[in-house]
Amino acid sequence: MANRRALHFVFKVGNRFETACFYRDVLGMKILRHEEFQDGCKAACNGPYDGKWSKTMVGYGPEDDHFVTELTYNYGIGSYQLGNDFLGITVASRQAVSNARKLKWPLSEMGDGVFETKAPGGYKFYLQDCSPPQSDPVLKVTLAVSDLQKSLNYWSNLLGMKIYEEDEKKQRALLGYADNQCKLELRAIPGKVDHATGFGRIAFSCPQKELSDLEDLMKRENQKILTPLVSLDTPGKATVQVIILADPDGHEICFVGDEAFRELSKVDPEGNKLLDDNMRRKTEEVHQIVPHSDKAPEEGSEGCHSR
Repeated sequence: MANRRALHFVFKVGNRFETACFYRDVLGMKILRHEEFQDGCKAACNGPYDGKWSKTMVGYGPEDDHFVTELTYNYGIGSYQLGNDFLGITVASRQAVSNARKLKWPLSEMGDGVFETKAPGGYKFYLQDCSPPQSDPVLKVTLAVSDLQKSLNYWSNLLGMKIYEEDEKKQRALLGYADNQCKLELRAIPGKVDHATGFGRIAFSCPQKELSDLEDLMKRENQKILTPLVSLDTPGKATVQVIILADPDGHEICFVGDEAFRELSKVDPEGNKLLDDNMRRKTEEVHQIVPHSDKAPEEGSEGCHSR
């Protein structure tokens, strides 16, 4: 499993403008690429929606060696209900803590130099007030599970993740595919894991030849496959093969063929401009439809500095 990589976590967002402010101006991430789609994704990348949507990849560096976030925006959907499934992303960045203070972005001190904050939409981030111990400041993604041992069997024995830490008393475990990659933390909670409508998806890559083997393994083990192996086209870019799985608690997991994905995920120098241009166009459309509305538009161009 040495060739597998942690890639990104998918968030569904209702306000691209406020969300872009948080990732660019608070966390200090960069827009890596932005894409617009007229129809829903065959692998339900944008959730159970069939209409127009956009995908914006943001991170501290290229997805070849950084764990990034995918911001999915479904046109016309202004908010999502959060469940108890996603517990947070931990980032080691003294600069992010400083940015949040300067911009008066709400921070709650958790002790030991760790601050909790929330992205627009309510998604939690934990900022460590220190320099990153590795090239990528994104250290871990934390997900809730209902049965830690059952989840460890799935993620370690079936998906091949190495267990770095396991704490029976605190009912948590830390897993990953490599020492220098973002880790996955599983934390047991009482009762059932609820994904509500804001559920996300975590993505990994593996050599393309392993995808069919992975699909066969899940079938033999009677595990849930949400989307059987399928090819996804992005106009003007690489065609990638993906399979979407679900763990025992229903967390969505995407495995993508690494070779084509490296081509698809190249940083687009126009990504930042594409996002801002689309947000500006959306705002103009809103004003044309409701020119004298007192309600603030979903997106705009004031209040944050683009990077």
